[in-house]
Amino acid sequence: MYEILIERTAERNLKRLSAKNFHLVVPHIKALARNPRPKGSRKLFGSKNDWRIRVGDYRVIYEILDRAKEIRVMKIRHRREVYR
Repeated sequence: MYEILIERTAERNLKRLSAKNFHLVVPHIKALARNPRPKGSRKLFGSKNDWRIRVGDYRVIYEILDRAKEIRVMKIRHRREVYR
């Protein structure tokens, strides 16, 4: 099992989500503890450990630290805003 750490930026992003989207995104983040590279996840180009998962119109950008068994959630944003 991996430990999930949510950075301040991602925490703020979570607080801004509607209740519906919040309850849609949180289970996907929790599931990363069991499987940090689920089906449909993609490694981001230009970085060593950054990955993303799609949850509806939202994207969760996270970093996998295999040695420390940690996942750091960095951003949770709408798909049109997340890569800026």
